[in-house]
Amino acid sequence: MTTPKGPSKAEKMGVFELHPVHHGTLWFKLDVDAKPMIVWVDPWSEANLDDGPKADVILITDIHEDHFDEKAIAKVTGEKTTIIAPPSVVAKLKSAKPLKNGEKVVEGPLTIEAVPMYNKKRGPEAGKLFHDKGRGNGYLVSAADKRIYISGDTECTDEMKALKNIDLAFVSMNLPYTMPPSEAAECVKEFKPKVLVPYHYRGQNLDDLALPLKDSGVEIHRHELY
Repeated sequence: MTTPKGPSKAEKMGVFELHPVHHGTLWFKLDVDAKPMIVWVDPWSEANLDDGPKADVILITDIHEDHFDEKAIAKVTGEKTTIIAPPSVVAKLKSAKPLKNGEKVVEGPLTIEAVPMYNKKRGPEAGKLFHDKGRGNGYLVSAADKRIYISGDTECTDEMKALKNIDLAFVSMNLPYTMPPSEAAECVKEFKPKVLVPYHYRGQNLDDLALPLKDSGVEIHRHELY
């Protein structure tokens, strides 16, 4: 295991304060009430979780160990933490609330929608995919006038391309499990978030994002996650 990494520099976007940490791990603070609300996404033991606050909500995207890590989940769980996950994870983590693709849930000031995340062509062998449709969740998190999309492990899907009015998108881009940066950029051009934050990009050249997104109006904000 590598030395725990994180967090990178926080980024402010309206009511959200964003903290990309490492690989697919991030957390954000929502400031719309007297008490800030803390949301973690895919806490993983390879990340440095010690500097982050306890979660009000934890979002889990998939069953793979870099997304579903019970030890890491326990580390950021507080007395009143709500864990939201796809049914494939809830089957192993009974304390989590199931949320299927296309379903929505309201947690305080947040509206959370599960967006399909899956492979269309890449898999460990012919006829198999790394991520089957319906098994995992990306998430669309909305509060006040801001909408944040967290892709989870996915290739460029019709559901991603159909997204509207996204202020910030965390999009995965690594091989062989998701898609390369150049392919991710072409997909991002379709739904045009205001800001793109590459994440889950281990081993990839993020310079490959620049050319496809030139003149698209999408800002690329890089964070050192490795």
